[in-house]
Amino acid sequence: MSPPRRVACGVLAGALGAAILAWGLWIPAKAALAQILLERAWAQVQEGAPAARPWPWADTTPVARLSVPARGASAIVLEGATGRTLAFAPGHLAGSARPGAPGHSVVAGHRDTHFAFLRELVVGDVVRVERPDGEQRRYSVVELAVVHERDPSVLAPTDGDALTLLTCFPFHSPRPGGPLRYVAHAEALP
Repeated sequence: MSPPRRVACGVLAGALGAAILAWGLWIPAKAALAQILLERAWAQVQEGAPAARPWPWADTTPVARLSVPARGASAIVLEGATGRTLAFAPGHLAGSARPGAPGHSVVAGHRDTHFAFLRELVVGDVVRVERPDGEQRRYSVVELAVVHERDPSVLAPTDGDALTLLTCFPFHSPRPGGPLRYVAHAEALP
């Protein structure tokens, strides 16, 4: 191979490598930037704005702040668990109780961004949920499980106040989605 061809192949390989690296960093970068915009919207919701959108074209609003101090995790939760919502933050599943309200609340998030901390979660960890009115509820993780996506028990009503955190499984799979879900079930603390 001639020297000019080697140089051209080297430049092409370098450009391709840079493009692959940029693509790989895009999702975590978008998730981090979204949290900054979501923090602003969360502050507006706490000040009484009924529908503070994190960006002008957003079709969702913040409904809670979820944190797990033992894992150094914190995220604003958006209303709805659509693909568009989950690209930016964890989402509250429609039909379940609002996060921090009485009943069974279900929140879903991506395993490689906002809910990556679930792989480190252990039974007994405390999950804090802050509502827009500033009230906080604490939940203790009582069960960790892997279930099939069609398992209805994840969404079933519970006798007491509960919080279920849901993400895809396995955590380090190169394939998006899949039929398995990792579930962290927590019950309200007095």
